[in-house]
Amino acid sequence: MTQSSSPGRGGILAGKRLLVTGVITESSIGFAVAKQAQLQGATVVLTGYGRVSLVERVAKRLPEPVPVVELDVTNDEHLATLADRVREHVDGLDGVLHSIGFAPQSCLGENFLEAPWSDVSVALHASTYSMQSLAKAVLPLMPDGGSIVGLDFDARQAWPTYSWMGVAKAGLESCTRYLARELGSKNIRVNLVAAGPIRTMAAQHIPGFNEFETVWTSRAPLGWDANDPEPAAKTAVALLSDWLPSTSGEIVHADGGFHAVGA
Repeated sequence: MTQSSSPGRGGILAGKRLLVTGVITESSIGFAVAKQAQLQGATVVLTGYGRVSLVERVAKRLPEPVPVVELDVTNDEHLATLADRVREHVDGLDGVLHSIGFAPQSCLGENFLEAPWSDVSVALHASTYSMQSLAKAVLPLMPDGGSIVGLDFDARQAWPTYSWMGVAKAGLESCTRYLARELGSKNIRVNLVAAGPIRTMAAQHIPGFNEFETVWTSRAPLGWDANDPEPAAKTAVALLSDWLPSTSGEIVHADGGFHAVGA
């Protein structure tokens, strides 16, 4: 059983045990978070959905080997057994990354009024309610508190083509605040990282994604590289560490400063 950070390594996550969801390819923000977390001394467990063998292959590209447990956040049995399955690899958790989002194609693009509830409900279940589901599932692993961090895309305004996924992200932001309220007494912080557009596999399914990239690159005060998930990953790692002990219910932007300027 792995219970501590790698020998001889320090870092702001030294000794921390983390569960990281949402790794599909090397371009996944979850992969970048897992990599930065290991470099900062954490022991990492990944979750995989569907083709777990694919996640296991991708995981081999991390600095150190990691176990992968299967998790479909819409599957009650997976959630009910998650704590026991994670305990096969670590004796508890200090942090969790929620990097999960999905919407049927009808919920994306310029057809907001046409998306049926059957599809919208799938998007809200996978992208919004899953934050609460995951938090509840890992509670037995966090008796001493810790940090739960989710990935967001600023939902303060309506974006072209983002459609019902934008609604799901707005729900995620509200869910995070309520989780922060509920879990504060357990010394668990709950926050979001609102990243700029990043070329992940999920982003490829958003119609007009190139327009997001173009606008961000030209207007973000610090500039923006949609092929580089590292800034968002480092922000998540900071929130997973002990360096923001009184920050909860917060949305931390890692978007090159785009959110702060007019468009």
